Amino acid sequence: MLPVVDTLCPFVEDSFSRFPSQSNIYGLCQAGDQELLAATLKGKVVSFRYQDVQHKIRPVAKEVQFTYIPVDAEIVSIDAFNKCPPNRGLVVGITFIKDSGDKATPFLNIYCDYEPGSEFNLESIAQSCLNLELQFTPFQLYHTELQHGEGLKETVFLLSGHDQRIHLYKENASLHQFEEQPVERFFPELKDLPSNVLWLDVLSIDSGRRLTAYGCQNGCVGLALVDQKETEILQSWRLQQDSPVSTVLLFPLKLAHYDSNTSESQADQHQVIEYNLLVTSTIEMAVVYRDVERSGVSRPMCLADSDQCDAVLCAILIDLDFDGQPEVLLGTYGQDLLCYKFQQSIGETEGQFQLLWRRSFRSPLLSIIYLDLTGDGLKELAVLTIKGLHILQHSLITTADLVLQRLANRVTKLSATT
Repeated sequence: MLPVVDTLCPFVEDSFSRFPSQSNIYGLCQAGDQELLAATLKGKVVSFRYQDVQHKIRPVAKEVQFTYIPVDAEIVSIDAFNKCPPNRGLVVGITFIKDSGDKATPFLNIYCDYEPGSEFNLESIAQSCLNLELQFTPFQLYHTELQHGEGLKETVFLLSGHDQRIHLYKENASLHQFEEQPVERFFPELKDLPSNVLWLDVLSIDSGRRLTAYGCQNGCVGLALVDQKETEILQSWRLQQDSPVSTVLLFPLKLAHYDSNTSESQADQHQVIEYNLLVTSTIEMAVVYRDVERSGVSRPMCLADSDQCDAVLCAILIDLDFDGQPEVLLGTYGQDLLCYKFQQSIGETEGQFQLLWRRSFRSPLLSIIYLDLTGDGLKELAVLTIKGLHILQHSLITTADLVLQRLANRVTKLSATT
């Protein structure tokens, strides 16, 4: 049983959209700044956004007819990204399995419209398809940026499969299409994997380096620190858990720096950033490995009671209370959304993650995304469950009170300095 928590969930539900069939943990992605795409197992892709309807902002969910997805197809995963400047356009990737009766054939469809004026038109993009037959069963479809020389960036797809490999798909601009490239050429840390990768995360950090983490079906977790310019592994770590890993997420924390002569106000001014790794699995407690850049996986910190709501299926790191620190949100098969906040006492260097609040749903949670759907500058929490898509909004009263409080604090500080 979870302990009783006093803090209430700061979100209120704005809308719920029921889908014709259920999705899975890879079935939700952001498409552009203010739109979501949700894929259902029975071959349907639903677009969700807010629109001005009769002078009111209303949620609108409608099916998008992506070409070359058969009616009997089972969609496995979906992902989308905007191309890095100076290139323009939205790219959507969808993996699915076509059941032909005698055998099941997996495919990856990549949608991108190169026609000027249509690069971000979803209806047009859905008709411009590159259809690739796969030789493996696909899992997570993920995008990340490649860092080239002189500050140039390029976004690529990474697709994990049941062949214990990660497959990389990179755009060939001259041919206007995506092609598979050897993953070890750009991501040497993803070569010779110990098992099927269920979740992958990549985070660029300072000095042209990146952290790469992956979680496997056999419970193995891999982590690597890589020099992006030289494509060289600087350090790597592995650890073994007792159950399949459902999520790995890399995230920064800002910590107040204390020593014997540091006051509280001085500590706030001298913050240090450490990079951490969240690992969730189907049986065990969620764990945050602290300061992985310097300590690897030697400093685990368990999230107490995170194993009390059945398997953790999804997670996200977002700043919900606008204090500059990310909170940990866990979505569980037990139909609960759990929020953990990092607490650091004065003079303490370690700190801990404490359960802040929980919110129950009517079906298991599959995926979570935090984005500004309404375009008002305040983000919404999109929660995909087995039954459909919930949109949760911040309480406007609580948010307005917080703005007024911070403005008052700002005025007080300005008055004290004049």
